[in-house]
Amino acid sequence: MTNRPLTIYPDPILLRRCPEVTDFSVDLLKLVEDMLETMYFEDGIGLAAPQIGVSLRVLVADISKNRDEPLAIVNPVVSEQSGSIEFEEGCLSIPGYRAKVSRFDSVRVDGFGATGLPVSIEATGLQAVCLQHEIDHLDGILFVDRLSQLKQDMFRRWWKKNRPQ
Repeated sequence: MTNRPLTIYPDPILLRRCPEVTDFSVDLLKLVEDMLETMYFEDGIGLAAPQIGVSLRVLVADISKNRDEPLAIVNPVVSEQSGSIEFEEGCLSIPGYRAKVSRFDSVRVDGFGATGLPVSIEATGLQAVCLQHEIDHLDGILFVDRLSQLKQDMFRRWWKKNRPQ
């Protein structure tokens, strides 16, 4: 496994919809392993492939306290959603910034595992928020894009002052 460097906002790869994975090969397994290594190293609970510079529809997540319940979903699609929750989110690609975002409280996500077998995850609470956040990345949407215009303007001012050099 390799810890890969993070892609930081406003890198253009973060702002584009990723193509679907069509090749479930050893390279995909290596990508998932590297994504998990990077997510754990950076102390994140989720990571999407564009966050390490790879434009593919792949995400990993692990919200467990012991960091021992990794999840990888390829070509994920939210097939069901209900309820609403407001949650303070942050993002490894926007270091140091957090804001409250409204999301669905319950989702069903369908896709494939890294070996190509179908997977279906029913998630609530933090896991649902995490999956929606990472799927947004695959669609070129950042959590700050879900804020009101006023809060987006506040973010841009904050970013100008605080962005990594």
